[in-house]
Amino acid sequence: MAEIRTAQNGSILEITIDRPKANALDRQTSLRLNQLIGGFRDDPNLRIAILTGAGEKFFSAGWDLKAAAEGEAADSDWGEGGFGGLNYPRNLNKPIIAAVNGIACGGGMELMLGTDIIVAEDHARFALPEINVGVLPDAGTIKLRRRIPYHVAVEFLLTGRWMDVAEAKHWGLVNHVVAKGGALAKAREIALQLAEGPPLLFPAIKQLLRLTETANEHEAFAIHDAADLVQKVIASQDLKEGARAFAEKRKPQWKGR
Repeated sequence: MAEIRTAQNGSILEITIDRPKANALDRQTSLRLNQLIGGFRDDPNLRIAILTGAGEKFFSAGWDLKAAAEGEAADSDWGEGGFGGLNYPRNLNKPIIAAVNGIACGGGMELMLGTDIIVAEDHARFALPEINVGVLPDAGTIKLRRRIPYHVAVEFLLTGRWMDVAEAKHWGLVNHVVAKGGALAKAREIALQLAEGPPLLFPAIKQLLRLTETANEHEAFAIHDAADLVQKVIASQDLKEGARAFAEKRKPQWKGR
């Protein structure tokens, strides 16, 4: 059985982690995910990706501790984007949707934090329990406080406790909560909606979000004015087409230029 399965629907790439029983990742699986994420980034025919796990219980349990017990080091080469390809992806300006079909803990939760839109099933649970095995949840520590209130994130990291999907929704950690078995269908629905949007806009939005993450408002507008993908939108035929379509009360015909 392939440990990572892919499927393509037009401009949408689906990536499924399929490593029974917990969809945990060893170094080789992480390198494969990095390869797929990099290929998605660089393929002009792909615009949106969906990441999910196989089965009904686990999205991903993160690092395969059996591999760790056999000598795989925490500071191994996991790939250019770090563990699973989404810890610190390089210039990834395309949206990724997480279809969380169950438990997302440790590195599995960090994978989820590396996506842009999160759909979680109502039985999903989340944890960064590395504190219990003496490992630093590095991506989780860096990212979680940027997603939910500081005090909630710190307590979560220091205790390694579990968070259910209702609490995750309360803090804005997930976008949508669906019934068991429904995450992938909802993610596909969102992806199809995005696929109809203007091709130049999503990369520009993601680039601007990334470049201005630590900038104050004044600096952010200066970055906006210099960002190449933003300027590409401003000078595009699609921008003119959008205005014409609005005036003519019709659906725009995007060309991606």
